[in-house]
Amino acid sequence: MSNLNLLLQERFRLLKEMASLSCLVHGSWLERFSTCTRPRCRCHTGRKHGPRYYLVVNENGRQRQKYLPGACVDEARKGLAQDKRLREIVRRITEINLVVMKEGGGGSGT
Repeated sequence: MSNLNLLLQERFRLLKEMASLSCLVHGSWLERFSTCTRPRCRCHTGRKHGPRYYLVVNENGRQRQKYLPGACVDEARKGLAQDKRLREIVRRITEINLVVMKEGGGGSGT
């Protein structure tokens, strides 16, 4: 089997994997600790409240922090991991497509 055919098979596998990334979340992770308004609370002596979890996402060109209840933390982390994997897949498909174009194999293939 030729190198070009192997690359086309890899590209097909990667495209199929992309379709499985159903929890994907594009953003970044933020953990925040805070102090409250109660003057005698322990948070004023260094033991702050938190962490509270947020996803930082872009909406209409602006960064927005979206609060995540504790029950959503695992799913959000999974979505961020899938976003990272998506970017890896896109980089690899780009490499493959450049080779395919250079070798004259056409970009559409399998």
